[in-house]
Amino acid sequence: MKIHTEGTPNPNALKFVLDQIISPLKTYNFANKEAAKNSPLALQLFEINAVQEVFIGKDFITISKGPGANWDSIYEKILEVINKYFEIDQPVVLKDESSVSDDSGMTDIVKKIHEILDSKIRPAVASDGGDIIFDSYENGILKLHLQGACSTCPSSVMTLKAGVESMLKREIPELLEVISV
Repeated sequence: MKIHTEGTPNPNALKFVLDQIISPLKTYNFANKEAAKNSPLALQLFEINAVQEVFIGKDFITISKGPGANWDSIYEKILEVINKYFEIDQPVVLKDESSVSDDSGMTDIVKKIHEILDSKIRPAVASDGGDIIFDSYENGILKLHLQGACSTCPSSVMTLKAGVESMLKREIPELLEVISV
């Protein structure tokens, strides 16, 4: 397996891009070791001192480190864990406990939000090592979860307001505001 690293807008996050698909259908965000109980890969990465968050995308893993840690001290360890893990060909998550979304009860506006998020916004955010997940929409207010490199990025508010909110408002006039939860 080949891995290359890409920087992200977040100085405390690096994106490790693999030459194979590791999570074809969804992303996984592990904000801490306790949340990673169903992912042996994430658990192993959390064993590395300074790793604070692990985000698994379609063909990449974004690692967020503590602000006082130095990438030089953990970079090789991260590569070693990832390489060894995929040598034994295990899934990134053993048991997925998240629910599958059912769009039958969604309003037309919520369906349109999901469509725009999935087709335009999430791919762009994934290129920066993160993800944006729909939380809720009520009374013109859209709540989204920022994950991966985006969750602690200094420019996340700008991205959310100037990028995501403005794009969605052009398509959905009923939308009043987008906020991160």
